Amino acid sequence: MMPRAWWLRDLVYLVIFVAILIGATYLIAYSETYFPAMRYYHRILVMMGINITLAVSLNIINGHAGQFSLGHAGFMAVGAYFAAFLTLYYFGPYVDRLGEGSGQQWLLQNVLLFIAVILGGIVAAIAGYVVGLPSLRLRGDYLAIVTLGFGEIIRVIILNIDKIGAARGLSGIPPWSNFFWVFFFAGLTILISIRLVNSSVGRAFLAIREDEIAAEAMGVDTTKYKVKAFIIGSCLAGVAGGLFAHFSPAYLNPTMFTFIRSFEVVAMVVLGGLGSITGSILAAIILTFLPEALRGVKDFMPGGRDPRMVIYSLMLIILMLTRPQGLFGRRELWDVLSRRKDTIPKEPRDAGDATDKLDRDAGPPVT
Repeated sequence: MMPRAWWLRDLVYLVIFVAILIGATYLIAYSETYFPAMRYYHRILVMMGINITLAVSLNIINGHAGQFSLGHAGFMAVGAYFAAFLTLYYFGPYVDRLGEGSGQQWLLQNVLLFIAVILGGIVAAIAGYVVGLPSLRLRGDYLAIVTLGFGEIIRVIILNIDKIGAARGLSGIPPWSNFFWVFFFAGLTILISIRLVNSSVGRAFLAIREDEIAAEAMGVDTTKYKVKAFIIGSCLAGVAGGLFAHFSPAYLNPTMFTFIRSFEVVAMVVLGGLGSITGSILAAIILTFLPEALRGVKDFMPGGRDPRMVIYSLMLIILMLTRPQGLFGRRELWDVLSRRKDTIPKEPRDAGDATDKLDRDAGPPVT
């Protein structure tokens, strides 16, 4: 029997996925030409893609490895500022020398954007290693406080670097990011997370999450694997930051990466279910769309006040009280859909039926 060409199957899936993204990108661009309001919905879709990348990447740390990080916005800021610094001061001038609207300019622009986003993710991963190595020996609330502190340290450092705008922010960033790149990296993040969970590294993450002391007793280097989870999650957060920096209006300010931003991503992970990839995706979509959908409520309020955040908070509180494990718990969407009714054993109607079933299963009496 010939081995299955799994790589060929994945290549076909990749080609189909990229083709769908290209078609959707051109359809959105065409719609914006004739329907200017589409630009608003385009931005919401792009923010959904960025939040999906952030939520799935944080789920690797909080959901799969069982840690509790509150500094994800800091690593997003590292990736955003480093990628923007490269394109603004080094890559942008090369692209501007080419003819406006030419094929060479378009190709070079996308290649350099890909390089800048990847390098931003690598620098964020280095920052994650620097933060994770000394702090991930801690557990629980102590770890959360340390990661929150490091996230704020990153933001304060950015506030004092004049080359990247300091407190006034960084403007003039080339707006090269679009729907295609945002959802391409979102899909890549989802694929990495799925493959990671099904690997030996992912099983070590799950062992640490379930019982860290038992995992250490079985020979798992818990500090090593927790640092790995932190590096991977930080890298993907940096990628999301790079995409965010290059999307219109392509402006960065340190106030965009405060503790509130980290808390929003944590809320997405908790709402979807710690350890559930599809739960994080669905929660990122809901929590990105919900504040915008509630804009119309203020038209019915006296004085035109905006009650969106109050309603938004109440809905989250009610959901957490009624379903504290999140929308999916630790299950995935494909696990729920793959369950069939004919595979679930039927319960006996009463004790007599149960006894009869046991007698039938036992067979004829032995003489």
